[in-house]
Amino acid sequence: MPRLLPYLLLCLCLGATPGHAGGDAKAGASVFRKCGACHTATEPNNRVGPSLMGVIGRPAASVSSYSYSEAMKAFGSEGHVWDEATMSEYLLSPKAMVGGTKMSFAGLKKPQDIADVIAYLKDPSAAK
Repeated sequence: MPRLLPYLLLCLCLGATPGHAGGDAKAGASVFRKCGACHTATEPNNRVGPSLMGVIGRPAASVSSYSYSEAMKAFGSEGHVWDEATMSEYLLSPKAMVGGTKMSFAGLKKPQDIADVIAYLKDPSAAK
């Protein structure tokens, strides 16, 4: 049940604000600065975390040049794909979704920020 709670809260929040569903890539680029110390969305290079270039639609833990935690490898081996719903849940609370992940980021609490970051990850060039 604790693993489902963040997802349920996110669904309630997103359901109450249908205007947020699309997200804004330009606003997402600004929010992504919180992620930029560890990730890039515009280059295939890994940093502390894996490159997020092309992440939407990509299977979890699939960047071959990155050393994922055992927890993230197990999550990926379960067939999870970084679609918008999965990414929304993860960005809300990474450790709640993938216990044991080495990602230390606590998560984004605002549904609009999550929608915006996803819009940016889908098309970083739209932020220009």
